[in-house]
Amino acid sequence: MSAEIGHRGGIAPGDAYAALQTKLEELDAYTHTVLHQFPRIERHLLCADMRGAMNRMQRLLATAWKRRQKAAALFDMDVEIEVFRGQVRKACRLQYITPQRLDVWMRHVNEIGRMTGAWIKHETDR
Repeated sequence: MSAEIGHRGGIAPGDAYAALQTKLEELDAYTHTVLHQFPRIERHLLCADMRGAMNRMQRLLATAWKRRQKAAALFDMDVEIEVFRGQVRKACRLQYITPQRLDVWMRHVNEIGRMTGAWIKHETDR
């Protein structure tokens, strides 16, 4: 997202929520596809943790959108994004995914991180 979130020259917060929700859904679909290719032994460990992290990110996004004080939920979402990044790197370290797949996955996660960071900046600058 190249524009800063906000009414001053950027996109409206409602549009930012919709854009971030769309990106999260795309990441969730990609994650779902990749996790099906993990070894069976990891289905109830790392895969379950990653699915849980995706669900928490979606819940925190909805919480941030609905709350009056959005910054707290956005900071929690930022932490969850970092945890997810670590889990993706761990999957590569354990050779469950290829470096190319790591690159694609991280690009998705980094884009969501940038969008969340812009929203946090907008909320803390108010």
